Amino acid sequence: MRRSLALVAVAVTAMVALAFLVPLAAAVKQAAESRALNDAERQASMIVPALVVTTDPGRLEPALASTAAGGASRLAVHLDGVSVGVSRVGGVDLATARAQTIRVAGGFAVLRPVALDRGRSAVIEVYVPDAALSEGVAASWAVLTGVAVALVAGSVVVADRLGSRMVKATRSLGEAAGALGAGDLSVRITPAGPPELVAAGQAFNTMADQVAGLLAAERELAADLSHRLRTPLTALRLHVGTHGPAAEQVDRLEREVDAIIETARRPSRPVQGCDAAAVLKERLAFWSALAEDQARPWDLYGTEEPAKVPVAAADLSAVIDATLGNVFRHTPERTAFTVTLHQGSGMVGILVADAGPGIDDPAGALKRGHSGAGSTGLGLDIARRLAESTGGHLKVDRSPLGGAAIQIWLRTTGPRPARRLLRRAGH
Repeated sequence: MRRSLALVAVAVTAMVALAFLVPLAAAVKQAAESRALNDAERQASMIVPALVVTTDPGRLEPALASTAAGGASRLAVHLDGVSVGVSRVGGVDLATARAQTIRVAGGFAVLRPVALDRGRSAVIEVYVPDAALSEGVAASWAVLTGVAVALVAGSVVVADRLGSRMVKATRSLGEAAGALGAGDLSVRITPAGPPELVAAGQAFNTMADQVAGLLAAERELAADLSHRLRTPLTALRLHVGTHGPAAEQVDRLEREVDAIIETARRPSRPVQGCDAAAVLKERLAFWSALAEDQARPWDLYGTEEPAKVPVAAADLSAVIDATLGNVFRHTPERTAFTVTLHQGSGMVGILVADAGPGIDDPAGALKRGHSGAGSTGLGLDIARRLAESTGGHLKVDRSPLGGAAIQIWLRTTGPRPARRLLRRAGH
């Protein structure tokens, strides 16, 4: 912006300066020419008294030499066919001579006829060289050019100062918006700059306050809803006892509820990313118990090496749980499934495939409330929004096992879209 304002200032000031300086430069040149020709007329007038006194060439020569033009060999008198002094025009017809300025080699000759007594006449010739016609013009043009450069430089400085104030305020607003989009809900700015930017800054602060309040209320609501699960969990524990596989599953469920409450009440912070391999291992360890109860064969591939992804571990866990939950809900018991972690150039893919009946309408499965089989479609919607928040995508396809294949591709490098907050199922 500062560069653009400076260029605009240069263009506008240069055009204004040229509009005034070009005519001034022409006027300076014309004034120099007029001054030189008027001086020639004055030099010619100085010889007229001498011609009135005498027309003797011998006596006229000292009179010519006494003038500045005569001393510089630029003055001549044409009288009765005789030329006294240095002439540049050659012979002059006294009978037809008239006052005029004619072009000669290296300059101009100013001719001035003079009437003498007894019907006689003479012509005074004053030579004006080209250098005299442009004397002082170069210096004047240099001064005018300096004035133009000073005006342009001054306009650039003023425009840069104004632009700096605008750019500073705009950059501050942009950085604050980026920080808010990254999850820093505490960011606020001090409105500055032109009135429009001040209004935008105030609107940003108001928006940030409202977003922080809404998210705080949502976190409390999520925590309260999760907290209500403790009562049925307590009843379930009393029913199953404190030992055995069922009690172990209840313990796992209680830990998950505690994690949800803690996450919901934790202030929002910028996402630091997580290791997708570690998250997959942890979530498959949780789902393996249910898979064993239902006699489901399963495999996990590609988690030997860490896979850094730019999403929160809690968000990725929610997506994996939602995706695997769909497998358990919509496929019969004993149906096999696999989870594969694929690391590519700038992308990390999580592929969940099953041997179930598949998905008849892949496009509809990605729409919340239209997935079929009595499902809300929320699980795949959560996965899709997580992938798109990194600049990636989600794809529903047919798996090699014969059922559905959910491909979640997360971008790890390159530009990312503005981060969108994820909502977990049931919140």
